[in-house]
Amino acid sequence: MQKNAQRLRGSLTLPGDKSISHRALLLAALAQGRSVLHGLGTGDDVQRTAACLRQLGVQITQQADATHVASPGFAGWKTPEATLDCGNSGTTMRLLLGILAAHPDLTATLDGDASLRKRPMARVTGPLAAIGAVIASCEGRPPLTIVGQTLHGAIHDLPVASAQVKSALLLAGLFANGETVVHEPLQSRDHTERMLTALGVRLQREDNRHTIVGQGPRAVLPPLGDFHVPGDPSSAAFAIVAALLHADADVTVRHFSQNPTRIGFLNVLGRMGGHLQTREPSTLAGEPVADVRATSSQLIATDIAEGEVPSLIDELPILALAAATAAGTSHFCGLAELRVKESDRLAAVVRLLTCLGVPTQSGADWLTVVGMGESSRLRANAGAFVPGLDHRMAMTAAIANLVSPSALEIQGFAAAVGSSWPSFAADFLDLQNTAD
Repeated sequence: MQKNAQRLRGSLTLPGDKSISHRALLLAALAQGRSVLHGLGTGDDVQRTAACLRQLGVQITQQADATHVASPGFAGWKTPEATLDCGNSGTTMRLLLGILAAHPDLTATLDGDASLRKRPMARVTGPLAAIGAVIASCEGRPPLTIVGQTLHGAIHDLPVASAQVKSALLLAGLFANGETVVHEPLQSRDHTERMLTALGVRLQREDNRHTIVGQGPRAVLPPLGDFHVPGDPSSAAFAIVAALLHADADVTVRHFSQNPTRIGFLNVLGRMGGHLQTREPSTLAGEPVADVRATSSQLIATDIAEGEVPSLIDELPILALAAATAAGTSHFCGLAELRVKESDRLAAVVRLLTCLGVPTQSGADWLTVVGMGESSRLRANAGAFVPGLDHRMAMTAAIANLVSPSALEIQGFAAAVGSSWPSFAADFLDLQNTAD
């Protein structure tokens, strides 16, 4: 990816939202019949979900720009002949955990790469075990072997707001007997609830309390029909921040989800003084969507409170970079969940900003960033930044290179971004080459 771009101009169409893509594939596979999915995310994480579903007996084929899913329905899923490889996708593993635990005729093992094997799964396996699930693990981590059971409903009080955990328990509850209640301390992204409600599932939401009426393991869901996935707001954040931080930029990000549980980053950037315009609002597959235009801006520091974090959890690395170029000192609180992402993402953010010469302080769940005042003051130190398999960190480092005089080497960049946005480098190159 080219460094030190002279300018950024034009418009950008994003990959399909990763969270919605996972859920669209899973719900189409749980349904009996055929669904056609348009605009699925192109990254490896979504492909891992599709590959696992194929092993469970679901037909998934690509025809032109659409993904066709033909399923016998949940009751017709079969025990896979081999381990279900989730790669680096925590969403694939956690949501399948909840689903497979509720299938009384099926046994399966879920595993992943070295990064995923380090991520805690006890926050899902524990509540599932309490309602009758039988799951063997390596001290709460993958690989995980599930012996499906007939589950019973229960009340789950989550200690941490997590859309993946909430979704796993709601999907398990859908195929359990009785009523399942999931209460989370703060509202997390709500794509699962929106999609289940659209399919006619009896699901009630009151504040942060979600109640689903179980239909038992033989429940039959209707197909999704023609389902269109909006653009990914988490990907949008990188293009928008790049435009705000660059000295000569005017970028419009097209048609991405404006779900209020996903766009906390826009609120933060707005109060930091970012020049943002929302255009062409509409609705797609039950999700609000719009274009957002971002232009070069002088940012000021801000504080991010714990209550905001669930709506911008995946955007925190790129927001930290924005804070690094702002005037003043920014304080981020409630970041404990960053410790258990694809990497210890909080530690990775500190490493990256240190590589760029930005003063930081951090604790178990907080971060303080002393802003440099403008992106031109970022200076890469000797050595390379290693994001591991963390796509968000690799892309944040790439944006730092794009908007500043730095020339930070990023090891394993292509492999890291492949999980969510394989065309990242090419798409940003187009912005650098677009004529006025």
